[in-house]
Amino acid sequence: MSAIGSLIFCTDCGNLLRESTGNANAILHCDVCGARNKDTVPQTVVSESKPSAFPSPLRAKRSAVQTLSAEDRKTEAITEKTCERCGRKEMFFTTVQLRSADEGSTVFFRCVCGYKETQNN
Repeated sequence: MSAIGSLIFCTDCGNLLRESTGNANAILHCDVCGARNKDTVPQTVVSESKPSAFPSPLRAKRSAVQTLSAEDRKTEAITEKTCERCGRKEMFFTTVQLRSADEGSTVFFRCVCGYKETQNN
């Protein structure tokens, strides 16, 4: 009889035997070939491996992640649009896809005077 973890196999045909009783004097009979096998105490196999033993695309991406500052996240550009409040000829703008992909994006305009405006494309 051979055991792998808590599974016990017949030494003659390799069939999986009934569960162990934990008594080393008990005999387990094979239903396939009729062989008599001694029972064994279930064995627990514990293995340990280092995380670096198994390469992970997610772990690789995590190490490549950059930390962005508030200055890096500033994605506003300048366009020639007149501010309705102060009359300035240039406004900052940024675009965001707020609706489904088959619809246009939303443009957010901002003036240095604090006036804000949105436009759906």
